[in-house]
Amino acid sequence: MSLLKKLAGETALYGLSSILGRLLTFVFLTPFLTHIFNDDRAQMGIQTDVYAWAAFLMIVFTYRMETAFFRFGSKKEDRATAYKTATSTVVGTTSIFVLLLVALSNPIATQLGYPDHSNYIVWFAFILGFDALVAIPFAMLRLEGKALKFALVKLTNLLIHLGFVFFFLYLLPNYFPQYFDPTMGIGYVFLANLLASGATFLLLLPTYWYKTKTEEGKEATAVFDAALLRRMLIYSMPLVLAGFAGIINEVLDRILLKALLVGDSKDVLEQLGVYGACYKIAIFMNLFTQAFNYAAEPFFFRNADKAYSKLLYANIAFLFTLIGTIGFLGIMLFMDIVQFFVASNYREGLMIVPVLLLANLCLGLYYNLAIWFKLSDQTRYGGMIAVIGASVTILGNILLIPFMMQLGHPGYLGSAWATLFCYATMVVLAYTLGQKHYPIPYPIFRMLGYIVTVVVIYMLYAWTIAPYLVPNSLVSYLVSSTLMLVYLGVIWLVDGTRIKLMLKQVPSE
Repeated sequence: MSLLKKLAGETALYGLSSILGRLLTFVFLTPFLTHIFNDDRAQMGIQTDVYAWAAFLMIVFTYRMETAFFRFGSKKEDRATAYKTATSTVVGTTSIFVLLLVALSNPIATQLGYPDHSNYIVWFAFILGFDALVAIPFAMLRLEGKALKFALVKLTNLLIHLGFVFFFLYLLPNYFPQYFDPTMGIGYVFLANLLASGATFLLLLPTYWYKTKTEEGKEATAVFDAALLRRMLIYSMPLVLAGFAGIINEVLDRILLKALLVGDSKDVLEQLGVYGACYKIAIFMNLFTQAFNYAAEPFFFRNADKAYSKLLYANIAFLFTLIGTIGFLGIMLFMDIVQFFVASNYREGLMIVPVLLLANLCLGLYYNLAIWFKLSDQTRYGGMIAVIGASVTILGNILLIPFMMQLGHPGYLGSAWATLFCYATMVVLAYTLGQKHYPIPYPIFRMLGYIVTVVVIYMLYAWTIAPYLVPNSLVSYLVSSTLMLVYLGVIWLVDGTRIKLMLKQVPSE
């Protein structure tokens, strides 16, 4: 099978869990919650705030051991020992972290501004614990190309989560009101998450005794290797720094918005809720990026020693750019449909969507361009790039949130632009340093050309055509579809032959 087709197939399966999963979340959960809390937008602000802090803690719980496992378990003869070493270490540290969070739940809840809900902290301690304990088993499934099993477990987690949210916030108050606690609010979503994470852990628990085999088909001996653990930690520590910086890039805007927005606490939480709800529309780009990253990271490691690997990486980055730009243009041209996924009280924040879509496209390009420092064991560069990106995020939010408010725009528009500037900076650094230390022949100007093209098409549509169209009318759909077909035609005319050659020239497994 062609390697590109194999990667596409694995991406599709990972997409089954991430794309379909996020799609179900977006189609069901976001509209459901924004309608349930349409008159209490502060509840959505609490959800945005708590999950932002949880994202930071997840880096502490896993300390990027899954990436170290990819690096040191990529060969079948080493996989069993790497797996045993990684899982044993994560089990020990996770137990300590969970106990600490439970013990400190009251002061933490008070510090976050939820003194009456220390139960949130206890629940998230166990949510993070369960999620950390399945990180290495999920990495094993990815490394061994078991994308279908990965997808099924992820989807099971999602369906349990959605099912309990629906039960707690719809069935319980309407059919069993005597058991419903209205003071819980968004807490029911957190409880549903806990139940889903616990179920996922039980599903993957047998993998802790999973037996790997060598290239010769013999059962590999799994032992804890202290020397290997030291090498894994040395490899992963710069990635932990990169992970912290990455989470800063991803979620610090929510925390800074809470600190920098003007108004009383309820008003600030409402604005945070609007930002969090509209941010989820950009999930369409993010879920494609995530599905790609799930498949690509182990794929890149498996093919690192092949003679054609650099050409393969260049072709993948180019194709990723094409698909990403198609996604950006499709969402923005049909925004009059997409907007209905959030309730009416939240649509004032839709201005952030094109900026965040471009930001997520840049993030996906970074995943492509940054593979060189993982393959060449120069992860310190990854830490450096991520720290610079985090600095851009922090400075950008501090400067742009007040600046946008002075211009009469919502402060969260500044956060959206800061996110774009951050990921664009990281892409430039990853490409520049990569060409110096591990050159890969990316068709960078063609990739940039397509990004600029879709931005220009969208701006022309938004500024010169859309104001004269009736939203959700037949004419509106025809114009949007025509512009979409024009862009697809441009791709085919300019690079159709190139794409067909890529698919033919890549070796098969």
